[in-house]
Amino acid sequence: MNPARTRKLGERIAQIVAEMLEHRIKDPRLGFVTVTGARVTGDLREATVFYTVYGSPEEQEGTAVALASAVGVIRSEVGRQTGIKHTPSIAFEMDKVPDTARSLEDALSRARAADAAVAAARAGAEPAGDPDPYRQARPGDDDDDDDEDEYDETGDWEDEDEEKDDGDPGEAGQPGESPAGAGSDAGYSRS
Repeated sequence: MNPARTRKLGERIAQIVAEMLEHRIKDPRLGFVTVTGARVTGDLREATVFYTVYGSPEEQEGTAVALASAVGVIRSEVGRQTGIKHTPSIAFEMDKVPDTARSLEDALSRARAADAAVAAARAGAEPAGDPDPYRQARPGDDDDDDDEDEYDETGDWEDEDEEKDDGDPGEAGQPGESPAGAGSDAGYSRS
């Protein structure tokens, strides 16, 4: 099915269920319920309605029982208001997002407290080594004069300390060749 259609149907089911719980379902076990969303399968046969309950665990259990007993009435109203050929079966599931958000908020507050403790310990601390551990240029060193290293005429990097190539192909080989290995009689291998 079209994902946009399933999403829109899920939003419409969540709206219908919320209105039903607010105005038509009069079960005393029903606590302070908030419908957070609904998901519909791709074949539009099953819908899961997510909800949260503000209150104690006993009130949450009572609300779950009340919602389970009202599934038939809610499903018939969803079918009547949506007008689709097959009304999806409805299942209620407690939404875990608020619990997860609460645990994340607790973890963040612990991290903030740990950061504050580290900042307090760091406030009067002195560095263990030099205050500026990076090397500074000595007054006699100038990087402007490149008397040792320079480019040759071809643009290759050349060091004056290196010996010049005397053109012997036995030692230097062809460009792209490298020595095969020490003590090897094979000479050079192509790379």
